[in-house]
Amino acid sequence: MTDAWIVGGAVRDELLGRPVRDTDIAVVGDPEPVARAVARELRGPVFRLSEAFGAWRVIDRRDRHVFDFARVQGDTIEEDLAKRDFTVNAMARPAKLEGPGIAAGDLIDPFGGRADLEARVLRVLGAEAYERDPLRPLRLARFAAELGFQPDRETERLTAQAAPAVAQAAGERIFAELRRLVIAEGALHGLALADRLGLLRAVLPELAELHDVEQSRYHHLDVYDHTLEVLAKQIELEPRLHEVFGDEDAARLGRVLEEPLADELTRAQALRFGALLHDIGKPATRDVRPDGRVTFIGHDRLGEQMIRSLCRRLRTSDRLARFLEGLARHHLVLGFLVHECPLDRRQVYRYLALTSPVEVEVTLLSCADRLATRGRRAEDATEAHLDLARRLMPAALDWRESGPPAAPIRGDELARELGIQPGPELGRLLAELAEAAYAGEATTRDEAVALGRRLIA
Repeated sequence: MTDAWIVGGAVRDELLGRPVRDTDIAVVGDPEPVARAVARELRGPVFRLSEAFGAWRVIDRRDRHVFDFARVQGDTIEEDLAKRDFTVNAMARPAKLEGPGIAAGDLIDPFGGRADLEARVLRVLGAEAYERDPLRPLRLARFAAELGFQPDRETERLTAQAAPAVAQAAGERIFAELRRLVIAEGALHGLALADRLGLLRAVLPELAELHDVEQSRYHHLDVYDHTLEVLAKQIELEPRLHEVFGDEDAARLGRVLEEPLADELTRAQALRFGALLHDIGKPATRDVRPDGRVTFIGHDRLGEQMIRSLCRRLRTSDRLARFLEGLARHHLVLGFLVHECPLDRRQVYRYLALTSPVEVEVTLLSCADRLATRGRRAEDATEAHLDLARRLMPAALDWRESGPPAAPIRGDELARELGIQPGPELGRLLAELAEAAYAGEATTRDEAVALGRRLIA
């Protein structure tokens, strides 16, 4: 391979000892012949990525490693590197095809990227770097979350100055950066930086508006800090499910959370977004009663609506939007049920039916929410909440695995037996019979018909 260089993140991650799963290669001239040559050696698929920029992608079937080929930006590799975002991404190595793979030559580092890697510093390549792509300031926060690095003072200044323009980037590009930030190991660090530099206000104003919204005496933090504490508790719970739910239920729950949900997120990763957004309806619903108590009545329903709008703006999938809406809408339900304990089977059924299809995840989210609340009588309230969550989680997992229970008789058969027409009344009867079946009160066809007769009498 001649006049080609491995550039950007692959060089950075190799120097850091991090896994390299994607390799960007800058090529002088048309990248198509080079991509096709590499594809022949790797015996993998090759396809065009971009008509406008002429980029091509090759996938190594053996380990799913991705190679992206694009034209060098400028006359030399140094000119190409000068147009990149941060010094740690502005390094290159000459690339040479060797057997079924690509070998890298000596490091090319015109801007001191290796020294910044060793110092764990993020340094932007001047204000022009942000002017070339308005999304780049948000990438700073994402890299901080993924790498654990800190920006230097001048980069912070330039980032804060450029932050408002990030909103001009396409919604799906903004969400792609937010997704990587929120699921990163250092998500809290990255979010704190994004908040301090004005990036959150640019891309998630609903979250930034939670600052300085004071809560009731049952909370020790304002809504913003409480929200970040909920996310922190959610992250803490991820590897410690067994401490709350016991080994058997934790294993079952872990398998559910590992399932892919949507938008390249597992259910556990999407739950982090749920933690961030569950209270965004609070500022608009805050009220103070005559006795001085602060309330947020209806913030769950308003939050659901706001998430729908937010997801539309960020162009997420409808599946992810519905998941997050459900978490916001139902995150209070378990907490209210604590006051009705002990629950009978009908109450458990109603909880699961109401919170489905997020009955498992919202039960876990409510635990993180409760653990992040340390106001008046917090210890007793937390113990009672976690105890109820432990009792409900096995039922929620059973519900997820087997699906909602059905009435022990088909609707058309019930209609004939009772002499009624299909319609809303029949639907209400079937729902009542499904609840009775779950409670063990009408588990056979005859018992269901008898109960149906009593209900319409």
